[in-house]
Amino acid sequence: MKIGSKILSTTAALAVVATLTACGNASVASPPGSSASSNDSDIAANVQPDPAAVKLLPQSYKDKGELTVAMDLHYPPTTFLAADNKTPIGLNPDIARLLAAKLGLKVEFGNVVFDTIIPGIQGDRYDFTATTMSPTPERLKVLDMVNYFDDGNSVAVAAGNPLKLSNETLCGKNIAVTAGSTGQLKRLPALSEQTCTSKGKPAINAVALPNVNEALTQLASKRIDGILYDTPSLAWAAKQQPNAFTVLTPQINVGSSNVTAIGLKKGSALTPALQAAMQSVLDSPEYKKSLANWGVSDGAITKATLN
Repeated sequence: MKIGSKILSTTAALAVVATLTACGNASVASPPGSSASSNDSDIAANVQPDPAAVKLLPQSYKDKGELTVAMDLHYPPTTFLAADNKTPIGLNPDIARLLAAKLGLKVEFGNVVFDTIIPGIQGDRYDFTATTMSPTPERLKVLDMVNYFDDGNSVAVAAGNPLKLSNETLCGKNIAVTAGSTGQLKRLPALSEQTCTSKGKPAINAVALPNVNEALTQLASKRIDGILYDTPSLAWAAKQQPNAFTVLTPQINVGSSNVTAIGLKKGSALTPALQAAMQSVLDSPEYKKSLANWGVSDGAITKATLN
């Protein structure tokens, strides 16, 4: 079944590589294990509906014939735009297309700023989000969240690490995080407490920015000292521009879960169907293919748990 997709609203944003090079080239470099043709192809084109999941689908969605998903399409390799600056590609668009296919529906993409996604879902502008979002206690107060991927956070610094920074020596430094992200709300504060303030050192200074592209630009111009963001995205960008920045190892460990989940409005009638569809996706060869295409196979999980 061919799954149609369209953008509700687009932003004229370049990929990480174009942002860093500032060369005016809007093409998106392919991540490890992928090609331009596979980037633009619909991974769900030949996926058939799952009868068990379709049975749980409310009639209103069957009548509508499509799902609306909110994403912030600025984050290679999980959520970004192809070279045409129109087609959503990456792990998260793949997941959205596969979910829709399992339910026999089309999918419509809404390209929005990350910290406006939850208000949009609460306001019924979108049916769900698949945008590498962690199921935090705060989010679970307003969202039903179903797991689909195991992620993590790392810190990127200027190329060659001229300040000789490590995860333990960021005290007093300006570290960028995405506004509204788990990095801003949980992980950077926890890292700051763990490595700095509990030892009488200055706290890490969080610099909240709208997206990782802006953070990488500010890192290149030395306005910030580092970036805390999803490990797969930083690793992907580092492979594209190895002379632009360095990713510190290991990834940070602040005792929180690295799982990411789709999000729906709390108590949504759609939740049972999407959970069943997600389990069907996780059991499918297309799920493993998508992870491999985007170089994130280590993040595979097997259970579509409802948090």
